[in-house]
Amino acid sequence: MTSSEAQHDDPLTDFHRREMAFSGVSKAVHVAGGGPAVIVMPEMPGISPDVARFARWVRDAGFTVYVPSLFGTDGACPTAGHGTSVMKRACVSEEFRVFAGGGTSPVVDWLRALARRAHGECGGPGAGVVGMCFTGNFALTMTLEPSVIAPVVNHPSLPLDDPAGLELSPADAVAIRERFERDDLRALGYRFDNDRWCTGRRFAAYSALLGERFDGRVVSGAAANTAPPPFFKDVVGTPHSVVTAHLVDEEGHPTIRARDEIIAFLLSRLTVDV
Repeated sequence: MTSSEAQHDDPLTDFHRREMAFSGVSKAVHVAGGGPAVIVMPEMPGISPDVARFARWVRDAGFTVYVPSLFGTDGACPTAGHGTSVMKRACVSEEFRVFAGGGTSPVVDWLRALARRAHGECGGPGAGVVGMCFTGNFALTMTLEPSVIAPVVNHPSLPLDDPAGLELSPADAVAIRERFERDDLRALGYRFDNDRWCTGRRFAAYSALLGERFDGRVVSGAAANTAPPPFFKDVVGTPHSVVTAHLVDEEGHPTIRARDEIIAFLLSRLTVDV
């Protein structure tokens, strides 16, 4: 899919849409593939064609992808107007803790249950999770579910008002650090060097929490796609989405290398023979 094609709606017809309920809350989840489970969470403002493209790459690498619908219109190209409206609703939703001091977002409990179910359905040593932007830090907090063993934290943007903050309660931060040590976990992260929504201060906070168990990688913002969908061009306004909206689908490109490194990380943690 080229950048221009990614700016049209994606019908998601190669995914199986399932309604999955946990603790009385039902959400749509788009599922495809075979092999160990990987939860690919959408970035703001939803499951865009670029998010779906990334999920297909993960699927084609030998995984079963579960893409939960957390906000926005599934498959829609991110326009500036619609994307801004979705983001405003998410900022006041009880499911998300968008600002500093809010602690861990409640929606993570639902996502942990999804990971547990997905691992039960797919088997293997555990489940992988990929968070992006609004959901970036969810990949870390989901590791309090024992089945999650391969977290990828892409350009995490929360809390919006504290570039050095982590969207975590103090108790969860301690529990996550302990789990990473106990089970020898690693977290992989990506950001652009000039991203205003995910700065170096945030990655420094991850390193302070996890030490060398956080592998934060930085891509030059000069490599970012210069013609992303309207929401990213007009609202985000900075290189941000390394493997989705700002990816350049050319062999050897830094963003393609980041995609390949993420897939290699998932393979190394979730499969036996790599």
